Amino acid sequence: MKAGRRGPRQLASPLLAELGYEAGDRVVIVHADDVGMCHSTLPALDDLLECGVLKSASAMVPCPWFPAVAERCRRAPAVDMGVHLTLTSEWSCYRWRPLSTTDPASGLLDEEGYFPRTREALAERAAPAAVAREIRAQLDTALAAGIDVTHLDSHMFALFQPALLPLLARLAAEYRLPVPLWRPDAGSALARDFAGVPGGFRASCEAWDMPLLEKVEVLSLRPTAEPRREVAWRMLASSPAGISQLIIHPACDSPELRAMTPHWQARVADYEIFADPALGERLRRQGVHLAGYRQLREALRRGTAARSGAEP
Repeated sequence: MKAGRRGPRQLASPLLAELGYEAGDRVVIVHADDVGMCHSTLPALDDLLECGVLKSASAMVPCPWFPAVAERCRRAPAVDMGVHLTLTSEWSCYRWRPLSTTDPASGLLDEEGYFPRTREALAERAAPAAVAREIRAQLDTALAAGIDVTHLDSHMFALFQPALLPLLARLAAEYRLPVPLWRPDAGSALARDFAGVPGGFRASCEAWDMPLLEKVEVLSLRPTAEPRREVAWRMLASSPAGISQLIIHPACDSPELRAMTPHWQARVADYEIFADPALGERLRRQGVHLAGYRQLREALRRGTAARSGAEP
């Protein structure tokens, strides 16, 4: 770490203060993944943004309903929309392809001509240069479509692998966009699954004060013994001081959704749980603040400008 740079444990409180919160406040970004993957995600997004608990979302640029996401963002440019960088296509009969290439030598295509189904297959075959071109193409396509991109994240966390994470770091630094990254000791299932990732990410971002979130949780799409509503509430209520994130996958029920994914019920449940206005009131009583990535992006850009002497 360079002399004079703040250590990772010192980032949370100054960032909270810059966002207008107290040092001990609990701030949660409730975030919708997979927007534009199918039509059912679009009315769900509209309804949840209106309800007020959901503050942020990210779009899958290679997917069929991305143009509708872009049109919605042009009508409402203040929507907190990131790019859900997509390098995998996981289902059997509903698939998507790269924007940047049709060349099998890139490693971005499986034997059927679509993205690989798993992040392991991607890491095994993808050429890093091809990955770098593809994620840049997705971000540039979103920007050209009129989306004021607030952050970057990764579908199925495919980029959260040692050979690929530096590519995400460089793209985020170049465009001055935050990425949801958690502390090594965050204590979540995600932190355990990707142990050691934050250190490698920081090494790739020496010139970019990317803050580490206190915790990033994913409301799993797989069935659990505990009711999904209670799992969601426990994750929210247990958020520590600082900034955390809860990732959900909301969609409205439809024949399309039921046909494309075996996890359609979990996606519909996410929509119904977070559309309940009582949830926001319950969080307020618990002292949990809700935020989005636009606030974080602007704080990061102000900090970058202050260090360089340039205007943000």
